Amino acid sequence: MELDLALDRNEAPLDPCDASDLLDETAWIQQLEHWLSTVCGDSRLDCPTLVRTADELSLGLRFTDDASIAALNSTWRQKTGPTDVLSFAALDDAGDWMDGPSVELGDIVVSLETARRQAQEQGHSLKRELHWLVSHGLLHLLGWDHPDDDSLAAMLALQERLLEDG
Repeated sequence: MELDLALDRNEAPLDPCDASDLLDETAWIQQLEHWLSTVCGDSRLDCPTLVRTADELSLGLRFTDDASIAALNSTWRQKTGPTDVLSFAALDDAGDWMDGPSVELGDIVVSLETARRQAQEQGHSLKRELHWLVSHGLLHLLGWDHPDDDSLAAMLALQERLLEDG
């Protein structure tokens, strides 16, 4: 697993109450590998064959602020205002060029400001909220979507499973 981990320090300064492992690349790699292993290892779950058979996977994970994610949300989704997480799936445009041992999944962008608010509103830690948001973004990179209530329920149930499994 290759991970490009970034924090927009000027735009999303760390708060003293932030988890100390927010920028721990090793911890994120281990977590992402575990989630990918869970999804790819269960034939009942949707996962692209390209991902299941890859020798190596890579993705980008960026933590930013509400203003930056709002700009991305406007540019890429034509939606006004900030959101908690955005995913930019490379597999959506995968062609023969990606047929090989290494597969780029895409990028996940998380607003730390929104994650902090949501964690407080839900009464749990910032770390749990970040895991929830990153797991949601990862599922989008793997092709999961929630255009209706049933698919949303399935995706949220899988997120819960991923977080419960560690």
